[in-house]
Order: sequence, then structure tokens, then C-alpha cells
Amino acid sequence: MINSAPLTERLATGPARVGIGGPVGSGKTALIEALIPIFHERGIEVAVVTNDLVTKEDARRLQAGGLIDPLRVVAVEAGACPHTVIREDPTLNIAAADDLEARFPDLDLILIESGGDNLASTFSLDLVDWWMFVIDVGQGDDIPRKRGPGIMLCDLLVINKLDIAPHVFVDAASILSEARDVRAGKPVIGCRCKGAQTVGLTDIADAIARDLLFRQVVA
Repeated sequence: MINSAPLTERLATGPARVGIGGPVGSGKTALIEALIPIFHERGIEVAVVTNDLVTKEDARRLQAGGLIDPLRVVAVEAGACPHTVIREDPTLNIAAADDLEARFPDLDLILIESGGDNLASTFSLDLVDWWMFVIDVGQGDDIPRKRGPGIMLCDLLVINKLDIAPHVFVDAASILSEARDVRAGKPVIGCRCKGAQTVGLTDIADAIARDLLFRQVVA
């Protein structure tokens, strides 16, 4: 967990930086797309750094979606193991976030999406102030029990695509319960990003607003 004193000191001079990690296909970009309108409604100014191996696919998707000023989305091409640019040597991502912060001094929040990786993926706290890890029920109901560092060390675990659980023979309530047991009380939120009836998005936005931006959240 993040030491609150350095976080408070850093946020006095710049936007909070939130990592969004997780395996390929878990729904990280869809989660960002769903959160942006919520942040907009709350007056929270957002920018995004995306990571892909050798393309700018996720950045292009966000830039073309009409949800955010395209200039507020920057792509980083990892060119190697996605772990490297968010953990071992995050200088490319730090530079991208610094550039956004300089160009948009009104920013409250910079979301840094990882390029997608396995359950060992984690973020350097030189890069982010707080990070979430996104898995989805389609990966199997045993994912929390595998206790990967991403699952165990993140500030918030998001279990996405709850709506498809019956179609992949997963008990959504059970996977959420096991995840909470494995994480010994650290936050877990079940999520559905798409469709007419979304789930968990407000809770995720509340966690970021409360724990990082120190804003009052109405229950």
C-alpha cells in the first residue's frame, strides 16, 4: 500500500497516477471507456497512457471513441515484455505521464493502462500512486486461488465480465468470495463494463475519488 504522506505531497503539485493492469482481454480498455464519463460528470479531469507491445491499438480506440479529447491519450509501445515498462524500467511511461501533465495543467488523474500480461504483472510505485488489477470470469474460477502478485499486491482487484459467468460455467458469487478471502480483506469489486445494466463502475470511481483525490463520496 502507498504511504499517505508522499502521496499527499505529490498530489499537491500534480495529478494522481493510477495503474490499470491485468491479462490481455480482461477488459482494461473497456473499463477506462466506462469510467471516463463518470469522471467527467464529477468534474474530474482525466488523461490516459496506454501500453501495447508493438502497436498503438488501445490509444487509437480511445482517441476515436469520442469520450475524451484525443490529445489527452498517449501511447507507449513496450517493444518487449509488458512487465518491463511498468515495473523494471518505467521511464517511457513516466515520460508520457509527465508530458500529459505539462500539456494539461488542469488534470486531476492520469490512467496508465498496462499492455496486458500474466498474473505476475505489477506496477512500480515510481510510476503510479495506486493501481488496480483486472481479471475476468472467462479466465476461470480458479484465477484468485493462483495468488499471482497482481492479484495479491494491487490496491484494488476488479473481477470483470460478471455477466458472462453463466456462459463459462463460473459462479460469480463464489469467485468474488474466494478473491476476498485470498486478499484478506483488501478491496475486491465485481464489474460489468458494457450493456444496459453496468455493475461496479460507481464503486471503482468512488474508490479512486476517495482514496486518491481525497474527495467526499456520497454513499
